[in-house]
Amino acid sequence: MTHDHDLVLRPTAAQTAAALNPPAGRNGGDLVVETLAGLGATTVFGLPGQHALGMFDALRRSALRYVGLRVENNAGFAADAYGRITGEAAPLLLSTGPGALMSLAALQEAAAASTPVLAIGSQVPVAGLGGGRHGYLHELRDQQASFRDVVKSVHTVRTQSQIPSAIAAAWKSALTAPHGPVWVEIPQDVLLAETALPVVTAMDATPEEVVPRPELTALAAHLLQNAERPAIIAGGGVVRSDASGKLLALAEQLNAPVVTTFGGKGAFPWEHPLSLQSWLEDRHTTDFLEDADVLLVVGSGLGELSSNYHTFAPRGRVIQIEADPGKLESNHPALGIHADARLALQALLETVDVREDATAPERVRAVLAKVRDRIRAQDLGLEQQVVAAVREALPDAAPSFWDMTILAYWAWSAFDARRPNTMHSAQGAGGLGYGFPAALGAAAADPSHPVLAVSGDGGAMYSIAELATAKQYGLDVTWLIVDDGGYGILREYMTGAFGEATATELARPDFVALAESFGVPAALTTPDTLTADLAKALATPGPSVVVLPALLRMFEPTHL
Repeated sequence: MTHDHDLVLRPTAAQTAAALNPPAGRNGGDLVVETLAGLGATTVFGLPGQHALGMFDALRRSALRYVGLRVENNAGFAADAYGRITGEAAPLLLSTGPGALMSLAALQEAAAASTPVLAIGSQVPVAGLGGGRHGYLHELRDQQASFRDVVKSVHTVRTQSQIPSAIAAAWKSALTAPHGPVWVEIPQDVLLAETALPVVTAMDATPEEVVPRPELTALAAHLLQNAERPAIIAGGGVVRSDASGKLLALAEQLNAPVVTTFGGKGAFPWEHPLSLQSWLEDRHTTDFLEDADVLLVVGSGLGELSSNYHTFAPRGRVIQIEADPGKLESNHPALGIHADARLALQALLETVDVREDATAPERVRAVLAKVRDRIRAQDLGLEQQVVAAVREALPDAAPSFWDMTILAYWAWSAFDARRPNTMHSAQGAGGLGYGFPAALGAAAADPSHPVLAVSGDGGAMYSIAELATAKQYGLDVTWLIVDDGGYGILREYMTGAFGEATATELARPDFVALAESFGVPAALTTPDTLTADLAKALATPGPSVVVLPALLRMFEPTHL
């Protein structure tokens, strides 16, 4: 009898000849780039450093496209966006010590948003591993310890023969649901040493599927089928697993209202009769969801923002589908189903019958009317005008990337993403500086559409150096900077909590002149001309900047 593990592919004569006579002049870095190419990578992001030069030297002998940013954290954000747009693992090449550590905030965002980023960093020479204090440049006692709490998995290489397997294992980890960032580190001398190993060809690193247990989906289907007031919360897992179509089919089959989390923007059609949109920070939405007798939560851990700051207290039965087992029932008791959202929704679709409920659309309309009335009573016409102007100017298929700024906080609730996987923000980890470098990564991933980045003036200063990157590579990104003279959202928080704000007011440059000094066209706009100015910039190939001086306010919270 022949078993699967007995089947070994025999090398062809050509493969044997190539293995016996590898090209001269290769080093450990070549094994890195050959492995990445063998896994299907086409683009890498990063920033060179002394210990990583072996990898970067190897790039010139490969077909991989390199996009270099000016700060490692920004390179990480660009890789994050590339992973979100393509669904592929995005390679991020880094140096040791300071270069590596500078990427941690970006990797935290990738972890929070379940984005596949394959970070490969260098290390001190092998002799320096193990915690001894040898005095190498960039030396850390335990570099991987700094990453272990952030990434999904850590892979340390000590010899050249370990490189292909380590990178393949990391690739598989990054792309197994829930997606996430991974860390590979390779010592400087391993990267630089000449290698006699054969050229790495195709690698097998097929991610494992996270399949739901059938008895759990059968029970979930029964509960939903027989519910009087079912409702659905759709999170980022629906977008990441490309399950928006299945979500729509299931919601229509059950006649169940759907609210999308801020990470799940675009997972459900905004104007659909069953769409509660994304007003999760509104007590009317919270009350509606609490009243559901069966609540299906797909691809969300019901964290702080998705639960109206943990004031959400469901009274009915909760069913939670989540690929990250650590998030199952982490905030609310539930029928927890550990599974990829797409596979679980498919199982439910195959099990439930049509559930008639003529009242669901009317109940949805009533909630949205209450939300509109609450906002209308707060004199927030300027804010709504700006959100509408951005929506009107942005083509439906164009992705947008939002920094942690007041306009983004509005967009989480009020912006119609129109299509799945087109609206992204840093709300996972909440770090500043995400919008513009992430948009550059998206433009590198798909140059067929313009990309919009939105920042405040404070967040813009985190990534202003990347105007040089945008210009160097001709990336088609329009950067909208809302200039309110400081950290606007922190100003609001502090004023509300303490009566006045401290450390939130900022001196800032003339953003139009600064952008033009990089050779990037820029325009000063107003709320009334924003639609036209933004549309013109988006329609013009290459990078551009639009600056909107405006003091925006947030709508009143309902969780206090």
